[in-house]
Formats: sequence, C-alpha cells, structure tokens
Amino acid sequence: MLVNIILFTADEISAPLPHSDPRAAHILDVLRRRVGDTFDAGLIDGPRGKGTLVAVTPGALALAFAWDAAPPPPPPPIALIVGLPRPQTARKILNEATALGVAEIHFAATGRGEPSYALSTLWSTGEWRRHLVAGAAQAFCTRIPRVTWTQTLPEAFAALSADAIRIALDNYEAPQSLSRFLASLPPRSAHEPPRPLVLALGSERGWTAAERDLFRASGCVLAHLGPRVLRTETAAIAAVTLARAHLGLM
Repeated sequence: MLVNIILFTADEISAPLPHSDPRAAHILDVLRRRVGDTFDAGLIDGPRGKGTLVAVTPGALALAFAWDAAPPPPPPPIALIVGLPRPQTARKILNEATALGVAEIHFAATGRGEPSYALSTLWSTGEWRRHLVAGAAQAFCTRIPRVTWTQTLPEAFAALSADAIRIALDNYEAPQSLSRFLASLPPRSAHEPPRPLVLALGSERGWTAAERDLFRASGCVLAHLGPRVLRTETAAIAAVTLARAHLGLM
C-alpha cells in the first residue's frame, strides 16, 4: 500500500513509536529515514506537518513533530449510503471513498442485504477505521469520514441534512444518468456554499420496491451510471467522482 503521509492520533505523538508498528517499518525501511531526517506527517482530522526521527532505540522510534498553522480543508459535502455489502466490498469502499474525499459513509441494512455482514470482524474489532486511515494516507490528507453501520435504510435517510440533494443509484427504474442529472442542477454563485450531496447505492442484490418508494417519498432522485452493471465498490467510486466533478473538485 502506498503511503504518502504518515498519520497519527493526538495520543500517539507524545509516545515512542514501537518497532512493531507498521509505520515504524515504513519510516526506516521504505522512506529510509535516519536520525535527524524528516517525513510528511499528519494528525488525523488535524493539521499536516513534518515529523523528525529523533532517535532509534532497540524497542522504538523517538519522534518529534512540527505542525502547519493552517487547518486542513473540510471534507467535500458528499455522503454515501450503501446497502451493507460483504466485508471485502466494504473494505474497498472505506479505503477508496476516503481517498477520493467524502464527509460520511453510512452502511445501512436493506431488504435484500445479508444481515450477517453486520457481524463481521471488520466492524466488531474496529478494523474499519484502519481502512479509513489508509485511504487518507494515500490521498495525502488527514480528514477521515464519519462512518456508521448499524442503521436501517429509513433511519439513515431520516438523519440526512434537510437541504441535501438526494440521489439513489438504480439500474432498473432510473429515468436518467447521474451525470445528466448533476449537469441539470442550477449553478451556484461563487460565494454560495455547495449543497450537500447524498448518493445511495444498493447492496449487491439491489433495491426493493418498498425502498424505491422510500426514496421517492423523501425527495430522492433515481439515477443510473449507464447500461453496464457495476460492482458496488466500482459504482461508489464512479458516483463519488461525478459528484466531485459537479462540485468543482476534479
């Protein structure tokens, strides 16, 4: 995995970094840093800056940090709602969506989803956070999205911002493409903040009729990504890319 910035929590920066930590191996063996050398570092959801390798002891690395004064930019106002997929798919979405840049990812139980996926060690052990950090490190960013995985689809929609543009991706009943719908939205002025965008993607088996009714009742537009049937993780990447382009971030 490519790491373009090494990320730390606020609790970690005041303690030595054990040799058993993969970040220590990356500093010594991949970046080939020696005592006195610096590397790109960041505080998760905080500033970027420089880390300095102060000392190497038999058990750990001693590090010092200098942080930039400027705060990190806010994440793009994009939220993903994903029908809870199999764990290997969720891992890819966590990593890639974080690398692209989203504010929230909500994995929700759906009518055609598999309930046992919520019991995966991905969620029960906290592994999911590691994939967020990896995605942010790839993107040279410190921001990681807010993630949930215990809500139902109606609960996830009820918690959305009232002024969000809501779009559900659907292969069967969507009357227009996502790119065409985004292009049809009225332009905003240079001083007007962008409206939040919500992109809902079904689980591998797609939406039920009741879920499509829920979308329509909540002001959600149905849109598609073209005639090809995509994997959930591929659809997520494509949809976020189009949303970022609409927001002028590409």
